[in-house]
Amino acid sequence: MGALPPRSGRLQGISRVRNPHKRIPDFRSGEHFDLALTSRVATVAAVDTRTVPWSWYTDPAVLQLEQERIFQRSWQYVGRKDEVAESGSFVATRVGDLPVVLVRDEEGTLRAFLNVCRHRGSLVCEGSGKRATLQCPYHAWTYGLDGKLVAAPRFSREGGDNAEELRLLQLPLDTWGPLVFVNPDPEAGPLSAHLGDIPERIQAAGIDLDALRFLQRAESELDANWKISAENFLECYHCAVAHPGFSAVMDVSPDAYLLEMQDGRMTQYSPTRPEQRGDYDPSGEVERGQFHLLFPGTVINVMPGRPNFSIGPILPIAPERTYRFLDYFVAEDADPAWIEESLAFDAQVGTEDRVLVERVQAGVRAGAGLIGEGRLMPESERLVAHFQSLVVDALA
Repeated sequence: MGALPPRSGRLQGISRVRNPHKRIPDFRSGEHFDLALTSRVATVAAVDTRTVPWSWYTDPAVLQLEQERIFQRSWQYVGRKDEVAESGSFVATRVGDLPVVLVRDEEGTLRAFLNVCRHRGSLVCEGSGKRATLQCPYHAWTYGLDGKLVAAPRFSREGGDNAEELRLLQLPLDTWGPLVFVNPDPEAGPLSAHLGDIPERIQAAGIDLDALRFLQRAESELDANWKISAENFLECYHCAVAHPGFSAVMDVSPDAYLLEMQDGRMTQYSPTRPEQRGDYDPSGEVERGQFHLLFPGTVINVMPGRPNFSIGPILPIAPERTYRFLDYFVAEDADPAWIEESLAFDAQVGTEDRVLVERVQAGVRAGAGLIGEGRLMPESERLVAHFQSLVVDALA
């Protein structure tokens, strides 16, 4: 889904143990950020289920650590293989705050490079296209499609003899069907371990990713911290109140709406209502909705009905600004009327979610100094608790 879904099970929350002898640093004063508030993940009673400090949703120091310790160490969805289908094709994208360029070289190998010139740091590529080489627009340093520096004005004249050391920095890349993932960590484990059993779950629902066609990409920016956007996706406790159209089609009751989590995968399953009251027709081969978040922010959605699939990242731009995109896929013979209906249904949820997350951002910004933190519902928001524990563990 473009915005969000949902819940259920036993609580795993974050228990905060404060060291009474250690003062919490003031990030705004420039003190060292040592995560004195962090602690172990534990099973706790509902009364003890506290959120991460609300200052973590506004503090630049926290976001800097999240970029370094989370986004620069995680597999993230960056695009589709068909965007770079031919030799010489490239597309600029990003992983966290890192600019990345995907390239198909002369041998047909798909590569990912940090999109930064080794000369003085200019971005090398913008947009997409097809070229025999990649040339920096600043001083014309030119790289082969394998990343090797092949030309630089005056390089030999001025004593340059280390061209091999000045390659574009290559990043780990892997694929799942038509989907491309990149991990900036040179010691990254396999993508398959990150995905877990999600490919099998998608296939079991009757979705053959390779048989679907790309439909469109929807992009948006939100005035909210990236964690608020992710946490909003991870619970449907709010759906009955805030998403009347979604709740008219999907059964969001706590006994029907299922929540699962394993390591970095958080999953929600939603059956449809026995008697439909909404504007979306969920009849078809796919019997129930499934909504996944792969930590830190890759969102995967399958709606009930005809074969469909959407995927995209949640990416921080600034402490209180988030960029998202969703790539939508449908069957080759998908009915145009059904496509229009499903996109409108998804867009409505997204519009409602924008209001919700931006209201939360305004509230935590105002309340950070006076209230400090919130409380989580132990069952309905257990995926939010698990997500926050992953953030705490990564930053610690």
